[in-house]
Amino acid sequence: MNKLFLKSIIFLLFICISIILILSSVGIETDKFNKLISNKINQANKNTNLTVETIKFKINLKELSLFLETENPKIIYRKTEIPAKNIKVYIDFISLLKSKPKIEKLRLVLFQVNFDQFKKISSTFKPSNFTSFVNNKIISGKIDTEIDFFFNNENKLDDFIARGKITNLKAEIVENFILQNTDFNYLADKTDIIIKSISSEVYPFKFYDGDIKINLSKELKVQSNFKSKINFKSTEFKDKEIFNNTEYFNTLKDFNASLNNNLSISFDNTYKVKEFNYKNSGKISKASVVINNLLPSEFHHKSIDKLFLSNSNIETNIEKGKSTINLNGDYSFDNKNYLKFDLENSLKEKFIDLKINAKNNREINLEIINYKTSINNISDISIDLQKNNENIKIHELSLLDGDNSVLVKDLRFKKGKFHSLKKIEVKTSKNGKNNNNFKVDFAEKIFVKGTSYDATNLPKILSKKTNNKIFSTLNKEIDIDFKNILVPLSESLKSFKLLGKIENGKFVKLSSKGDFGNNKFLDITMKNDKNKRKQYLEVYSDLPKPLLTGFNFFKGLNEGKLLYSVIIEEQYSNSKLTIEDFKVVNAPGMIKLLSLADLGGLADLAQGEGLTFDILEIEMEKKNDNLKINEILAIGPSVSILMEGYQNKDITSLRGTLVPAKTLNKLISKIPLIGDIVIPNEVGEGLFGVSFKMKGPPGKIKTTINPIRTITPRFIQKIIDKNKKKSK
Repeated sequence: MNKLFLKSIIFLLFICISIILILSSVGIETDKFNKLISNKINQANKNTNLTVETIKFKINLKELSLFLETENPKIIYRKTEIPAKNIKVYIDFISLLKSKPKIEKLRLVLFQVNFDQFKKISSTFKPSNFTSFVNNKIISGKIDTEIDFFFNNENKLDDFIARGKITNLKAEIVENFILQNTDFNYLADKTDIIIKSISSEVYPFKFYDGDIKINLSKELKVQSNFKSKINFKSTEFKDKEIFNNTEYFNTLKDFNASLNNNLSISFDNTYKVKEFNYKNSGKISKASVVINNLLPSEFHHKSIDKLFLSNSNIETNIEKGKSTINLNGDYSFDNKNYLKFDLENSLKEKFIDLKINAKNNREINLEIINYKTSINNISDISIDLQKNNENIKIHELSLLDGDNSVLVKDLRFKKGKFHSLKKIEVKTSKNGKNNNNFKVDFAEKIFVKGTSYDATNLPKILSKKTNNKIFSTLNKEIDIDFKNILVPLSESLKSFKLLGKIENGKFVKLSSKGDFGNNKFLDITMKNDKNKRKQYLEVYSDLPKPLLTGFNFFKGLNEGKLLYSVIIEEQYSNSKLTIEDFKVVNAPGMIKLLSLADLGGLADLAQGEGLTFDILEIEMEKKNDNLKINEILAIGPSVSILMEGYQNKDITSLRGTLVPAKTLNKLISKIPLIGDIVIPNEVGEGLFGVSFKMKGPPGKIKTTINPIRTITPRFIQKIIDKNKKKSK
């Protein structure tokens, strides 16, 4: 009995195992479910018609579920055949026993199709951006698709999952911008689309190890992580209109980098971007950018037109209305000598927060303090600034070059005009000697104090036309106190003090005094008549030359005493310059003039010990950029000169008369005989002098000489008047 029972059990197990093996492999053919499968496919989409020939009843051992399978079914969707490979219908086993089969899942597997076939299928879809993209932008590619349809207890479609992969996709994103060699796997249901293992190329970008998650809730959300390599060369983008119309890419010449990227975008129910965040981090192996006017030409001796980066780390975070970028690595302006740098930059609408620290091996010329960084040393430059619309606040600007330093703190500009400053500290040396050591403090007054200031270049700077409007909002009293000021020609001005008042960026009142030593002084005074809207400036110096080095006209001038007075009213000024008891030595213009006039003896004298003059007077008027020279009169024991003319930014024009003193003295001795002055009777007297003209644009002034035998009474009267004043 027991043996019979055991044999029965074994037999039953054998039968069950055999059935399971058959159901899990070959299956059992049946036609009882043809109508059921057709109805469910049609229920999934009413525009679909399914025809099946053979259905097999099988079991899925992994999922422990029963399913029906049909191979090569014929599916017609909107009169277009869908290339289906097989259909599997998973049925609840218990429902079969109750003769009310419940379908849990229907799986549709399609043959691989290329996008030419897919375009035919998509033509049956409703018009949308997707169908437009497929039909107009995709060039080629292949797609594998598998779809699971899920049903509820009433056998009605409840959800779906589509999965598959796309390979060798090629598409034109924009004109001449081709996405190619694109592969990825995808998974999608009613709420999410997940794309994984993305790899693609669109020159100059290569993307790999990418994924995208799209959440199809009420508010669309997209998240993506991917790696990228960029190898950009501007020479290969001449035909790419998308880059030619972008200013950034017009300045970028080369860019080679490897980046890790994270992207997150959310849209509202109108598909308007609600939130946006893009982050990347990685390495820039090399890059070059065209830069124009990075630094004003006054600060460097060589033009800077390109910036090169190498072996640099980059981190970027871009959000809607806000972005930050951090860069650090090596930079160069010549693609040879690379130095370290660190940059942090944050942007929010029109607000910029910028911090830069960089090593520097180029010459930086700070002309106003007569200091240059050495190209043999590595200096440190740092800047920390914020810009909000037209307002700029420089928290700190510093230059460190060995023991030399320049520091600016809390400098502010509003709408392009100076607003405030906390302090400036300067300490520099030149040729082994200290030439600047001072501080500028802004409080109720401007205090400028220190042991030394190098003003060697100051006359040259002041002679240039500058835009004073930048300081037009400055209104403060100023107190300057220097123990020692270095002035041109190696002169030194001791114990310089200045008290003044600045209104709208201009001095309206000042009083200053300095000591050249050897009982020689500099005095400057300015007064302001508000009723008459006039300013009166007077400068007296026992050493004229340091004050005149910025003017070519006075080259070669030595010794003497200077008095300069000027009346200023808005855009007009009337001034007079007087220099007494001076010499002219090796002045190129003077020597040329004497040589052309065939006054060889005077020319030799000008090159030797120099020509001595008793007095030089210049009377002139200036309106805007036009200078009218009413008279230049120079009287000396060897030669006297009378000139007049004008000057503007385009041209200089002077004309005058030059007469050797010997001839002039002889003429003056004949004053009662006016006719003899105008028409000399003595034979062999020679020339009375020369008339000359000097005219031309800057640097190209031409001089012409004409001999004369008559001298105007005006010239003679001027000489007589000056001699009378001198004899008193």
